[in-house]
Amino acid sequence: MTCHPSAGARPPAAPSSTWATPTSGPSPQSRLLQLAKNSRGASCGCGAAGQGWPFLQIPPSSSSSSSLPAVHGTSPQSRGSAVGEDKQGHPPGQQSIPCQAMAAQPAGVQKPQKPFHIVTPVLESLSLSKAAGTKVFMKMENVQPSGSFKIRGIGHLCQDAARKGCRHLVCSSGGNAGLAAAFAARELALPITVVVPSSSGPTPVRKLQELGATVEVYGKVWDDANSRAQELAKTEGWVIIPPFDHPLVWEGHASLVRELKDSLEDKPGAIVVAVGGGGLLAGVVAGLQQVGWQDVPIIAAETLGAHSFHEALKAGRLVTLPDITSVATCLGAKTVAARALECARECQVISQVVQDEEAVRAVQQFLDDERALVEPACGAPLAVLYSGWLQRLQSEGRLPSPLRSVLLVVCGGSNIHTAQLRALQSQLGLQ
Repeated sequence: MTCHPSAGARPPAAPSSTWATPTSGPSPQSRLLQLAKNSRGASCGCGAAGQGWPFLQIPPSSSSSSSLPAVHGTSPQSRGSAVGEDKQGHPPGQQSIPCQAMAAQPAGVQKPQKPFHIVTPVLESLSLSKAAGTKVFMKMENVQPSGSFKIRGIGHLCQDAARKGCRHLVCSSGGNAGLAAAFAARELALPITVVVPSSSGPTPVRKLQELGATVEVYGKVWDDANSRAQELAKTEGWVIIPPFDHPLVWEGHASLVRELKDSLEDKPGAIVVAVGGGGLLAGVVAGLQQVGWQDVPIIAAETLGAHSFHEALKAGRLVTLPDITSVATCLGAKTVAARALECARECQVISQVVQDEEAVRAVQQFLDDERALVEPACGAPLAVLYSGWLQRLQSEGRLPSPLRSVLLVVCGGSNIHTAQLRALQSQLGLQ
């Protein structure tokens, strides 16, 4: 079955931005005064409304870039340095300080494209801290533009494909990877086909169509949909976007840990993540290695019936599950990525399998405690904290006690709504 986007749905045109370079002008004091008057309600062209500062003039004595003020509203972590070195042939005493999005590029060098993901907040959870017996911080990936962490790596891969001349994107997905790819495709003004299994349900199909994607429902589980996507990708000009098994996807996900390094005063005692195909795990390990935190243990949570990583870790090789029987369908890769198994050899990775009932109870508890609705896939790492698994790992000596803190990646997910949560609770006998 193929579902096409509604008529009239069209990706928005990519914005353009320019900035002016002065060749002569008034004194610095009078120019600053004029800029201050003009800046109210103005825009510099980079989307930062109200800044209105295309450049500042500064005396030669302040020419060191390290001593210059950043453009108001930017930060090195989120937008890069706002200070551009003057190469425009300005008269003595003048230097450009453009917004990062408008910084001049040397001839023949392509300007780096801004990532599609946002820097997400890190919040302390009092309820999870009480349940886990230690301070718990949450990395809120559920507020990403596509609804989950997936936009980090998949957006990065889509941008790379566009730079290399891709004419059509194709992605297989249980829902979240497809939404990330569709969001990226819309931003890149590229057509995209997303193949989802029937187990995904109608919610991701509707959301994918709203983003302008052509949706094909194929097979029962993700592995079936992936086979179909691989066939479609043989079309000339079409490029496959793997949902988790690609180095650029892992590279994009690693940005999550770099943000943690900037946000936390100290490295956490453990990180809790969900594992489906293994892309998030691979990205977190890459990030830990980049920031020098590779000694931080990772608790990789799965639900029984979608526990391909646990089985592979136990066997010491890749294992294919006969079927996906868990309600956490977004964890439903019958075979985990080979890179996930390699990660377990490079860092301390503890596999923890929880029951569907625990994951769904955790989703409801998290909704009550933090006023955020997430998928059962995200309920798996939540259950590690709510259901006492963390303390059991400590009592077994697999985790230190006490822990400095725990960092939970709230991976998010869009394939959930309140009626569906009630249906899952009824199906599992939790009502």
